[in-house]
Amino acid sequence: MLRGLAAVCVPLGIVIGMAWAFLAPSGYWPGSSVTTAWETRSDSQAPEGSTRRAWLAGDTLVRARYDAVTGFDADSGRKRWEFVPPRRADICAAGETADDTRVLIAYTGKTGATEGTGEASGSCSVVVALGLADGRELWRASLALAGGGAADASGALAAGGGLGVVLDAGTGKGAPALRALELRGGSPRWTAAVPKGCAPVRTAVAPKQVVAVLACGEEMKLAAFDPADGGERWTTPLDDRNGVLTGASVAIMATDPVVLRVDEGDRGVDAFLAFGPDGRPEARIQATGDGYGTIGPHAVVSDRRLFALTDGGRWGRLVAFDLTTGDELWREDIGGAAYVVQGLHAEAGRVMVVKGSTKYGDNLHVFDAATGEEEEDRAFRDDVGPLDHLLPYKDRIIAVRSGGRVKPFSAYERW
Repeated sequence: MLRGLAAVCVPLGIVIGMAWAFLAPSGYWPGSSVTTAWETRSDSQAPEGSTRRAWLAGDTLVRARYDAVTGFDADSGRKRWEFVPPRRADICAAGETADDTRVLIAYTGKTGATEGTGEASGSCSVVVALGLADGRELWRASLALAGGGAADASGALAAGGGLGVVLDAGTGKGAPALRALELRGGSPRWTAAVPKGCAPVRTAVAPKQVVAVLACGEEMKLAAFDPADGGERWTTPLDDRNGVLTGASVAIMATDPVVLRVDEGDRGVDAFLAFGPDGRPEARIQATGDGYGTIGPHAVVSDRRLFALTDGGRWGRLVAFDLTTGDELWREDIGGAAYVVQGLHAEAGRVMVVKGSTKYGDNLHVFDAATGEEEEDRAFRDDVGPLDHLLPYKDRIIAVRSGGRVKPFSAYERW
């Protein structure tokens, strides 16, 4: 009897093992695979450096490019609406975050035709509030947007708490200021003058305050304003000891706590800086450190932690840091020289990335944000390709892409 069972079970086990070895890495093994639910059509080619942004508002996925803002059904990928700026105007800025179902964008104001070309020239000066559910224009305003001469002045727009905040560069007798408008109707709420000798560079709306990065003479600072009336709460240097020179690359990564990515170049600050609600410096996480390598362009903030991909194997090491102390909490080596790790996303206690290889296929990895323990390792059935980041939606995962002729969104489901 036992010999008979062994004669059946051993070959069956070998067959199942062989089937798993072949099917699991290719995304055809139940319980450990990811399949494609839908994909949007490929984009046309876009100029390098043009405005690109994506948001998820309810059941609507929204993509902003230099030529249009487009909404898609998050359940099916079907195109719902499209907002196109006036002829010969380009979308030059799009707020990094949306407030509920509304967002700020800006497009170039027409100031006449460039001689000999017939094309309009203009600055980034027309600010528009869009409803993301239907793409309807709620209101528009003409403002001298700070950084309006740049290819992308998105850091001059922010939305949150029912406010739309715009960095006004000031023209003529007007001084640089932060202007807050009621996001639904566009009525002015307040104007906050920045400290004398300063100009606003970037802004973001936190739950209890509006923050702005300022260029003050030769030094950059961080300031906070009351969202109710625009009153200045505090202003602090980005670096107490040596300061950060004006012209450094500064990005606002998060608002609660405030986290900045600061890069002065070869000889200055190159770190992630966290600040408390009163502006007091907290964690300082160097972009390059012993053990974890160099933090690349993929870094996100969630649950008072910084999660970053480092060059421990071609951006294949995932590292978590505490934003109160700056200490490294855990690290996981995901890929090697044969892989590209991308699509970093952290939310609700989980961190996910995609490990890709043209030779070995693509895999979804999910980790516990507190401990770094791996919770999932699933193979994609289809090639994922380059992507910017991932968005969880219901029981699916949506890949967001930008660049050349790519599909801006693809939805994947576990299988």
